[in-house]
Amino acid sequence: MVFPRTFAALLGQTMLLALILSAAKAPTFGATQNTGSVPSDSASPFASARKLLQLGKFDQAITELEALRQHEPQPTGLSHELGVAYYRKGDYVNAVLNLEAAQKENPKDDEAVQLTGLSLYLAGKPGDAIPYLEKVRAWYPEANVDASYILGVAYIQTKKYPEARAAFAKMFGVPPDSAPAYLFCGRMLLRLDFGPVAEEYGHKAIALDPKLPMAHFLLGELYLYQSKIPEATAQFEQELTINPGYAAVYYKLGDAYLRTQKFDEAEKLLQRSIWLDATATGPFILMGKVLERKGETELAVRALERAISMDPNNAMPHQLLGQAYRQLGRTDDAERELKQAERLEMRDTTKP
Repeated sequence: MVFPRTFAALLGQTMLLALILSAAKAPTFGATQNTGSVPSDSASPFASARKLLQLGKFDQAITELEALRQHEPQPTGLSHELGVAYYRKGDYVNAVLNLEAAQKENPKDDEAVQLTGLSLYLAGKPGDAIPYLEKVRAWYPEANVDASYILGVAYIQTKKYPEARAAFAKMFGVPPDSAPAYLFCGRMLLRLDFGPVAEEYGHKAIALDPKLPMAHFLLGELYLYQSKIPEATAQFEQELTINPGYAAVYYKLGDAYLRTQKFDEAEKLLQRSIWLDATATGPFILMGKVLERKGETELAVRALERAISMDPNNAMPHQLLGQAYRQLGRTDDAERELKQAERLEMRDTTKP
């Protein structure tokens, strides 16, 4: 069974994208780099193209660099510069071609190795990317957290789960066969929609350490997404006995109770979640749902208005608030909120 796409999966992709974008701006995982390219000064034949890249004018930069191929002899480091330019543009196929050429010209071009790995990964070839990413991690075994994360993701996507677990264990500084290693890898698996393996790793973490915080929570989230409400409820309740100060477990357990129409129990749990963490919007939104179901519409409005004040660009509380206003006969307010919810939903669906 394929684990359905969830907010957690999107969050994992967002984290990965942030790391890749940071690499695009300053493409080096380690503290130092060896590019083998011409120094960045005004006398460099690449100075103009580099300025264009800094301005985001990728096509113009590439045109200038490609024109240098006609020079005899070609400037040293041209393949490297073209590889970086194509990478910055997002043309990963041509980036790989030039970066591989750069490595042949200069076997010590560490940056080309790193960007080849990233380009192959982004081109949808995680298996081909792995050898390059492994080299980068080997160069900087202690400081290279970003490389371990992307390498771990590549291992997951090629179903090399023990290797992924080892990568994330290194990332968090724990033994690869420990309960925390299984928990950390299970969390990444959940984010990347590998539900069955995430479930296996969650159970393995608990078997190794029955009192490990967050392991039951991981399984509870998985079961809740799969609408296995009794199983989710049992896991969240076990998490509470281990980790009673964690606000999110009250929120998730409240969600499970709401789905089984245990409104009073859900309200108590959501209130506790809010007491522990008043900065999260989720419990306020869910509280609005619970109170509306209980017929306490005025109180539901307060909770939803608070959620909107915290996150005005979230379509869901606007939608729920519009429905609550309608129940109270506040037609104009209802119309305003429902239209805003529709605008926000359309914005989200049209985003690239």
